[in-house]
Amino acid sequence: MFDLKNLIRDNIKTLKPYSSARHEFTGKASVFLDANENPYGSPLPDKFNRYPDPLQWQLKFQIARIKGVPAENIFIGNGSDEVIDLAFRIFCTPAKDNVIICPPTYGMYEVSGNINDVEIKKINLTHDFQLDVEGVMNAIDTNTKLIFICSPNNPTGNNMRREDVEIILNNFSGIVIIDEAYINYSKQKTFIQELTEYPNLVVMQTLSKAWGLAALRLGLCYAPMDIIDLFNKVKPPYNINDASQLLALEALQNADLVNEWITASVQQKEILIKELSAFNFVEKIYPSDANFFLMKVKDASKLYNYLAENEIVVRNRSRDPGCENCLRITIGTPEENQQLLHLLKNYKM
Repeated sequence: MFDLKNLIRDNIKTLKPYSSARHEFTGKASVFLDANENPYGSPLPDKFNRYPDPLQWQLKFQIARIKGVPAENIFIGNGSDEVIDLAFRIFCTPAKDNVIICPPTYGMYEVSGNINDVEIKKINLTHDFQLDVEGVMNAIDTNTKLIFICSPNNPTGNNMRREDVEIILNNFSGIVIIDEAYINYSKQKTFIQELTEYPNLVVMQTLSKAWGLAALRLGLCYAPMDIIDLFNKVKPPYNINDASQLLALEALQNADLVNEWITASVQQKEILIKELSAFNFVEKIYPSDANFFLMKVKDASKLYNYLAENEIVVRNRSRDPGCENCLRITIGTPEENQQLLHLLKNYKM
């Protein structure tokens, strides 16, 4: 049975969070003499001499309108990597607790676990890159605090079967973190619609992919309010700078343009997959619900080096379980995709 209090590290339960000047005062003011800031401004044209809103409320309100989720159920991290790290620090006692991941998957789950001295249990995906539900459930013990599920998965590109994820959510007394970084490209509906059904559900999304804001480092986390409160308790006081907040607010006004880009990327993916399938060195292209796909070739290292020598960079994922001789290729613009195809026509095994 899920009990959040039993999952939180003892030192986090008693932690007194840092209280910044902007936390302590929430009303309106015309003179700010509370935060030891430079009152004259900054060398930049915008007013960056003041500390930003530590809880990013205006940005959360805008995201809430787009996603249909209350702003109180949103946490914004300095990239999704901050969300991942905070989850380890809140729920996992070093050298005691463990976390389950399902390779091949996003590498920062394991890296963050290693940084925090938390055991990583690996239950590989099945041959068709789906969850090994029985393996995951058998790996759970009393010290298992988190299970990470990436859907659509990186690097394989496919969605996890929804019923498999629901089995884990219904039968695990810890936190299930579903990473939906590529959900904008997917036909599967987001799990944020299920937040009221599962008290142990955390959903991550990002503004780095479909929204094209990778340089701003804005990871989105949706969860029940008691979990969001823990993230706000442990995060640095000003984890999202004011420039990122302002630029994100501006970008979020252009949802129609982003939807056009999503449609274009999906169309280009279909074209690229069709063209690449005709090459004799391509053995398989795996189904993808993301803005990339995994392609199995006869000699991944040779092909990777050939492309790199000709100034085209892809990812060689051959070291990942089940991904031998596989390259991960991101969908580019039509011109970039044609450049790739033109170069591959001259490739010799």
